[in-house]
Amino acid sequence: MSEGHPLLLIQFIFPLQGQHDQVVQKGTFMTRHQLREQVFLLLFRADFYDTEGLQEQERLFAETLKKASEQDLIQIKAKYHGILEKLSEIDSIINDRTKGWKTSRMGKAELTILRLAVYELLYDEEIPTGVAINEAVELAKEYGTEEASSFVNGVLAKVAAEQE
Repeated sequence: MSEGHPLLLIQFIFPLQGQHDQVVQKGTFMTRHQLREQVFLLLFRADFYDTEGLQEQERLFAETLKKASEQDLIQIKAKYHGILEKLSEIDSIINDRTKGWKTSRMGKAELTILRLAVYELLYDEEIPTGVAINEAVELAKEYGTEEASSFVNGVLAKVAAEQE
């Protein structure tokens, strides 16, 4: 995400306030795409808070998903914590496959999308490679810069090619 107006950044960090009711009906389960998007939104906060702050953010996040099923919350939190546990390894993989774009220089949206997708490619056997890449590209189109989808696709193609 490029530098922009501070209000836009705040709206991006807390996009669920007042919007989530439109996504999940009471008593229904989220689609895989919706689950992935919620993991992305929670994980996005990781670069902005320390450990204690992240715990508070996770609590606040869960409160915004009051209508989500218990199973949805379990899935979201499991993937989120799985990514956090492997974060340094995932960042190393991303850094090794990008030239001139270390994780410290990447837009936060693009970095978060890559972290989620690399985790799915390498550690989540339930997600096929093509699905992980396609979903990441779709998230990049929605939340990243204009060039984000191409960048994300290129990095993930390198990771996927090495897995075959």
